[in-house]
Parts: sequence; C-alpha cells; structure tokens
Amino acid sequence: MNLTPIFDKDKLKRPFLIAGPCSAESHQQVLQTAQELLATKQIDLFRCGIWKPRSSPNSFEGIGESGLPWLKEIKEQLHLDSCIEIGKPEHLEIALKYDITHFWIGARTSVNPFMVEEIAKSAKNLDISIFIKNPIAIDIKLWYGHFERFYKYGISRLAAIYRGGSTDIPHTYRNDPSWLHLIDFKQHYKDIPIIFDPSHIAGNRHLIQALTQKALLLDVDGLMIETHCNPEMALSDKEQQLPVSGYQHLLQTLTFPQSTKHSVAQNDLANYRLSIDEIDDALIALIGKRTELSKMIAAYKKEHNLPILQVDRWQQVLNETKSKSIQLGIDPDLVIEIFQKIHQYSIDVQEKIIVEND
Repeated sequence: MNLTPIFDKDKLKRPFLIAGPCSAESHQQVLQTAQELLATKQIDLFRCGIWKPRSSPNSFEGIGESGLPWLKEIKEQLHLDSCIEIGKPEHLEIALKYDITHFWIGARTSVNPFMVEEIAKSAKNLDISIFIKNPIAIDIKLWYGHFERFYKYGISRLAAIYRGGSTDIPHTYRNDPSWLHLIDFKQHYKDIPIIFDPSHIAGNRHLIQALTQKALLLDVDGLMIETHCNPEMALSDKEQQLPVSGYQHLLQTLTFPQSTKHSVAQNDLANYRLSIDEIDDALIALIGKRTELSKMIAAYKKEHNLPILQVDRWQQVLNETKSKSIQLGIDPDLVIEIFQKIHQYSIDVQEKIIVEND
C-alpha cells in the first residue's frame, strides 16, 4: 500500500504520543485534561471517548455529540487535534461537522467486518486519519483486512493500535499482551505505524510502566495512554487512567531505544546477527539429523512391531531437559515447549513411515 504517514517517525526523537481521558464527561474535565497535557509538551494528539461501546447498558456510554464542541474548542484555542472512537458511519458524519479529522476504530467494532466496511465506505476519499485497534479477541487476518478496506476507499493515512486480546484465562493484566501478534503485525505491515495501548492491556495504572517499556523495546511507533485530570472521579475505567502527573512520570522513567538506522548501530548489530544466523543454521541442521534418526527408529519399530510412543523414555528426556535448562539459566518451560513440538514432529514422521504400505 502506498501510504501517507500520519506522522514521520524518522523525524520524531521519541514515539508519537496520544493521551487523554477514556471518556469526555464534562466541558471542564476535557478542557483541564487537555491544558495539563499540553503543558507537559509531550503530546501529539488528544484522545477522548465521545461514544463508548460498553459491555453493560448500565455503564457510562459516553456523552455523545454534546462533547464534540469541547474538542473543537481545544483545536481552535489550544491548537491541539483530537482523536475519537467511531463505531458506525453516523459517528463519522457527525464528528466531521465539528472539524474532527482523526478517528479510531475500537476493538469491539473491529470484530465486525460488515460494520468496518460501512464505516470505510462512508469515509471514501475523505482527508482523515484512521487508527484501527485489533479485534477484542485477536483475529490477526481480520485485523489486516480492515486496513485493506479503508485503503480501497482512498484512505491512505492509516495506523494500527495494539491493545492485546481479551481472555477468560486468569491473567495479571486485564487483557493478554500476546506479544507475538504485535511482532507479526510489524513484520506483515512495515509501512503502517503501530501504536501501543498499555491502558487497556493493563487495566491498572500501576502495571502500565512495565508493559510500555517492553513495547518500546519491541520498537512500537507510538503510545496511546489514557490520562485524566482526576482519574479517581472518572465515569469509566478509572483504575487504568493516569493523572497527568503520572503520565509525566511514566515518560520520565521509560527508556526510549534509539533508531537502529544509524550506521554504527547497524554495523554492531550486523555482527551479532551474523553469529545468531550461524547458530540458527546449526539448529536447523541438528533438527534435520534428529529427523533422520527418527526415520531409522521408525523402520526398526515397524520391523519389530513396536509402538511409536515410549512413555518412560519420553518422561526421562523431559526430566533431563528441565534439569539442564535450570543449570544453564534458561526458562525450562520454554525449552520443554520446544522439545514437545520436536517430539510431536518425530511422532508424525514415524507414524507416516509405519503406516505406509500397511
């Protein structure tokens, strides 16, 4: 896709910063939060929920259109653009009347390709920016498809927002970070900036720093952080919103990795990567040798009518693997998971040999 960048990340000395309250609640609350954030000189775009898709109709679902004049006032008086969530074409049509030009598609909307298609169609050829959050239950191909939907209707200023995935499994965080999905997106869409949303992953303001630091080390292009002038009084998600002072402190405590585009860094990394490539080649070669031995074992088992799985032998391998991993300071769970996949592959190879021509 031939995209027009929402921001030029090569010129930024730090990630693109989006901050603001979960919801617009009052004129005073919105204006005060925007003024305090602007005073930090560490904000590029003011986020503010106008319409809020909630799990329960008894929750605060946003103030609606009456909050849009407040954002127009912030743009005109403070020269700070706002970004709001839209969940249907009508939201876009209304917001445009108030000179709003930056929008995000929320996680609850991005699960529905029909609705995203309708919003994209209504945005055809408009001079706007669209940020798309991953679906609430991460469907990576569905997420990818949404960018194609907007692009085909002439919207080229696109960015992704990664907010993890909902899960019923007990977790430290509100949402599962599922870091591999973030990495996968960066590999698949190198020209689309990716914004990290630690607020919705954490669900707790005290967990935001560690999550954000890890995301920065994974080279995200920006951050979207829920920030409120008085979070204890917030009408939605007050546990995960930072006060502006907390937002400032967060940015002061983070380490922002430098770009690897500098020649010195590239040369240093190239040497390390060359060594890693050699090790990876050796690992692949060893797996190849192990597979050949598995084939020989399969032929022997077939000749002597032996079962494929030798439970005692496999348990012995697992025990020794765990012990060696601990001695080397390697996470034993990781190593065991790798060995289990190799073992399953070995079983598949042996089964194919044993059952063929039977």
